[in-house]
Amino acid sequence: MFDPKIEDTFAEAFPMAATRLIITAADHDLAVVAAREFCGNASSVIGCDLEAGIERMIDAQETVDGRPGVSVLAFAFSREALQKAVADRTGQNILTCPTTACYAGITSSPKDKQIKLGALLRFFGDGFQFSKKLDSRRFWRIPVMDGEFLCEDTIGTVKGIGGGNLIVCGRSQAETLAAVRAGVAAIQCLGEVILPFPLGIVRSGSKVGSKYRQLKASTNDAWCPTLRGLTRSDLREGENAVYELVIDGLSAGAVAGAMQAAINEVSKCPGVLRISAGNYGGKLGPHHFHLHRLSEMQETQVQAKL
Repeated sequence: MFDPKIEDTFAEAFPMAATRLIITAADHDLAVVAAREFCGNASSVIGCDLEAGIERMIDAQETVDGRPGVSVLAFAFSREALQKAVADRTGQNILTCPTTACYAGITSSPKDKQIKLGALLRFFGDGFQFSKKLDSRRFWRIPVMDGEFLCEDTIGTVKGIGGGNLIVCGRSQAETLAAVRAGVAAIQCLGEVILPFPLGIVRSGSKVGSKYRQLKASTNDAWCPTLRGLTRSDLREGENAVYELVIDGLSAGAVAGAMQAAINEVSKCPGVLRISAGNYGGKLGPHHFHLHRLSEMQETQVQAKL
């Protein structure tokens, strides 16, 4: 039996190019600062050059240089766009942060699926930079004022998924916000996914297009409580606040698992009246995450990997 709060619908997501960066520093605080700066203004490719977020903290025992680190996931519509955005953001926000280094978090992808990172940033060394090769991996040592910035030459990419989502409708703003925060906390315990929006929560859900021709997207009026009676509303009686969780992941299984984890927590919270999802009838993207079949989707993905 399915919880009646969970609507029988699906979230529609789309393919993206994705990569993982491992940022290390002398301590976790510095690594986190660099990661957060890198992920600034990276909520939606509607208006940003990429979507990015912190995946998890990494212990010193797990990193290339034996220092504490942070794993960051980044997504864009193409490898070319991803390369430009990642290189620009690394140069502006990681290279500049004290004691940091930057490594590939995906090292298994074929050569033609990799993007340049240190290979582009090395020119900042103004001819004083030099490279070092360890096994099959090349690193650039770029002189800076507190020593050297060590950066991997190239980083691997995979076919990621953007736009997995849940729409949570509740009685009040306070109750609904508390519920989606619980959902965010559940997702943040997982790997291979990020929530790119502030705090992982979207208050300004959007629809494709606008009455103003210059806009690619505009407010999703069907889900706005204050517009009841002024537009065709998707809200039901008693639904007075709506928040959306948007999930990007490295695989369909990872996105489905994150959505299910959030549903499990959100559905238990007081004041939640309905959990739905955003789709455009299958016209936006090929990845469809049916809310009543998420566990089945996870199992299928696991079996496919075996």
